[in-house]
Amino acid sequence: MDTTIQKRKLGNSNLEVSAIGLGCMGMSFSYGPPPDKKEMITLLQKAVELGITFFDTAEVYGPFINEELLGEALSPFRDKIVIATKFGFDTMGDAGLNSRPENIKQVAEASLKRLKTDVIDLFYQHRVDPNVPIEDVAGAVKDLIQEGKVKHFGLSEAGVKIIRRAHAVQPVTALQSEYSLWWREPEAEIMPTLEELGIGFVPYSPLGKGFLTGKINENTNFDKTDFRNTVPRLSLENRKANQAFVDLLAAIAQRKGTTPAQIALAWLLAQKPWIVPIPGTTKLPRLIENISATEVELTSDDLQEIKTAASKIEVQGDRYSEGSAKMINR
Repeated sequence: MDTTIQKRKLGNSNLEVSAIGLGCMGMSFSYGPPPDKKEMITLLQKAVELGITFFDTAEVYGPFINEELLGEALSPFRDKIVIATKFGFDTMGDAGLNSRPENIKQVAEASLKRLKTDVIDLFYQHRVDPNVPIEDVAGAVKDLIQEGKVKHFGLSEAGVKIIRRAHAVQPVTALQSEYSLWWREPEAEIMPTLEELGIGFVPYSPLGKGFLTGKINENTNFDKTDFRNTVPRLSLENRKANQAFVDLLAAIAQRKGTTPAQIALAWLLAQKPWIVPIPGTTKLPRLIENISATEVELTSDDLQEIKTAASKIEVQGDRYSEGSAKMINR
């Protein structure tokens, strides 16, 4: 496979990345027992070789060990790639939120060390902190940008008002929020705002936490340490109801000679030229499959067919448990 993945620019910024990035959270925690570290280093380096230039991590993944993993694996390629990380959780306390400016600056210093780098390419606020005015958050990141420690400012799961207020203080390069064929809420207000302000969109869980690949069915048992056990949308009875999304993707995939995952990713890429999904994986064949989605051509007829069919499917179950949902503060 060649290494010429298409490139995309995140909004009006000059931040150019591979059209598909790599979400690295699952390499350290959350989807059952963490994989072997040496294998993950090999996989990350292989991703670079295959043309991926956009890697997503966060202080809270582990905590800390995911950033350390990326630092170790990617430092030899540092000038060729873009690393995004996040601040905003209180890793020392009760895992609540903490976006106080002094904490943001401490997190930046610690992340730089773990990532073995002198600059963070994209620094996201992981979740909106209702106790800290977003202007103060944007101001703290602006200081870090002026000091040369951060290049770009991002937000995650922020609503329209927060995006506008932050952007007025320090231009926002990218918003990272959940978006996929079965979670289309951002289309209503978020995406028009991003378009207007020239902000890129980085969808996480673009494959519905694995469900849209067709590899999860009503017989799948998640490991007891897998956070998907807590996701209402992935409960046993909801999986049966939501299978209709997978069937839709599978039908189109069969016609195109691709996979449901590739159709799900190609659909996202076709929505806007400034969208860069970050599917996560710990397996090389999946990584190659995801990258190949950039070569799948969906015609306007295909897209219309998906839109019409998807609009008739009512998704069953919330995307997060109540406890997690509280962290998504709009």
